Amino acid sequence: MSDGDYKNAASIYEFSVKDTHGNDVSLEKYKGQVILIVNIASKCGLTKNNYKKLTDLKEKYGERGLTILNFPCNQFGSQMPEADGEAMVCHLRDSKADIGEVFAKIDVNGDNAAPLYKYLKAKQSGTLGSGIKWNFTKFLVNREGVPINRYAPTTDPMDIAKDIEKLL
Repeated sequence: MSDGDYKNAASIYEFSVKDTHGNDVSLEKYKGQVILIVNIASKCGLTKNNYKKLTDLKEKYGERGLTILNFPCNQFGSQMPEADGEAMVCHLRDSKADIGEVFAKIDVNGDNAAPLYKYLKAKQSGTLGSGIKWNFTKFLVNREGVPINRYAPTTDPMDIAKDIEKLL
């Protein structure tokens, strides 16, 4: 989907992204699943808890249809220095973070923000406007591919469990 077309998208299924190895991935492959989309960072004060709790969510709900899509982002205090590909895979393995699908590093704010994130922000504005405030902002997407809720970086992933259960 081109940059300006995100406003006309009916769901996340209209977007393609790059995986951590640079391959194109159509989000249509996740059709029918409940999806949690998260911008992640390795050096953030929120990293340890989020990695653990996202791993817990995946373990608890993965078999029932939850998929977690993680987008590394280095826009907040340069807290995601790892490169895409093997460096990212090794970082997550070493952190014991089995957090779901991991994609190529992106921008979530500004002119260079990924079209998917422009769409998510347009559909679910934040408390102080639509901009992503920090690492680990979370978007919950229903089985139809429509974002239905947005959670602050400080929201513990396990506090989202009740909303996930309603959608499964």
